[in-house]
Amino acid sequence: MMGRTRLGRQFGWLWAAYAVSAYGSGLGFGALPLIAVLVLHAGPAEVSALSAVGPAVGALIAVPLAPWVEFRRKRPVMIAMDLTRFAAMATIPVAYAFGRLGFVQLLVISVVVAAAKIAFNAASGAYLKALVRPDDLLVANARFESTNWSSIAVGPPLGGAAIGLFGPVTTVVADALSYLFSALGITAIGGREEAPQTTGKSPVRAGALLDGWRHILGHPGLRALYLNQMLVAGLIMATEPLLAVLLLRRLGFPPWQYGLAFAAPCVGGLIGSRLARRVVARYGRPWVFRTVGTLRAVWLIGLAFVGPGIVGLVTVMAVELAIIINMSLYTPVLATYRLEHTPKHLVARTLSAWSIGQQAAVAVCTALGGLLADVTSPRTALTVAGLLILATPLLLPRHDQMSQYEPEPSVP
Repeated sequence: MMGRTRLGRQFGWLWAAYAVSAYGSGLGFGALPLIAVLVLHAGPAEVSALSAVGPAVGALIAVPLAPWVEFRRKRPVMIAMDLTRFAAMATIPVAYAFGRLGFVQLLVISVVVAAAKIAFNAASGAYLKALVRPDDLLVANARFESTNWSSIAVGPPLGGAAIGLFGPVTTVVADALSYLFSALGITAIGGREEAPQTTGKSPVRAGALLDGWRHILGHPGLRALYLNQMLVAGLIMATEPLLAVLLLRRLGFPPWQYGLAFAAPCVGGLIGSRLARRVVARYGRPWVFRTVGTLRAVWLIGLAFVGPGIVGLVTVMAVELAIIINMSLYTPVLATYRLEHTPKHLVARTLSAWSIGQQAAVAVCTALGGLLADVTSPRTALTVAGLLILATPLLLPRHDQMSQYEPEPSVP
């Protein structure tokens, strides 16, 4: 049995900051679509636009941020992005209290949060690679993944109960404060961070903006994983606003059941993330990418058969459980492979390019899903998403694509 790996005090603070932010976001899971439905009485197209336009515009804003992040110390960038998200989210309860909350404000906040999230994740990935030994990257990524799913398991039911007791913006307050506490945790890491090396050229020159995509598309394994991930993430996330409308408005689920439907299956995230290291050791990463990557895609079609009452609730939970177990096993392996196969001077730009592409895919799929649901019905749109995702395993890398390049050698 493998013992628990110690990753040091600095990683402990980074993990704690991530956990605080993750649990705050868990409490506020789906907060903006929920507010749009319950407070602003938005329909399927508006809710999907909120989930699509904000991330899409945020991804565009993040394009010039990528080289800016690359050539700066990463901890100050993470702190700045946390404070930006805190300030943006804090405007919602203020506007609600004065009766001024509107759909445009939610869109703008969605844009700001999406751009800040991409910049934060790029900085934190680069910082993590410098902070822990290469052999410990999978352990570190698995811990983040486990924390993420545990926060979703605990947060949405508590958030749904809080909304029922204290009003629709309660969880937004918790989410905003979590970013503030995350910034404080990152500040507490301490130590001296080495300044990135610069070439003397402008970090926002046209070439630097595209370096992350050049690296991804020029690496056979990363290219295949990137294209697969964009479509899988886009189709899965496109179902969130569709389910919000179907469960809350069409089927009459109360908010606490809506939260429970997504929270309870997240225990599967703890299972998958804890198994990641052992499964890789036993079967190898190519097997994980091909087999587990395929298993992520086969369950989504089940959401098309959700009905009212307890049977419908159990259907959503069963589908989500199957998806989450496979996603939580797959994701830390993917994150580790991506860091291992990316040179140190390209990490922030590569992670930004990855996130921007994924956000764009989510935005496009969500917008198309919302339009289809508006023309037909949410259930029809869920069916189409479930059928399309069945083709995504065809994009997973072949064994020769995985083995063409060896991981970047570690330098003592």
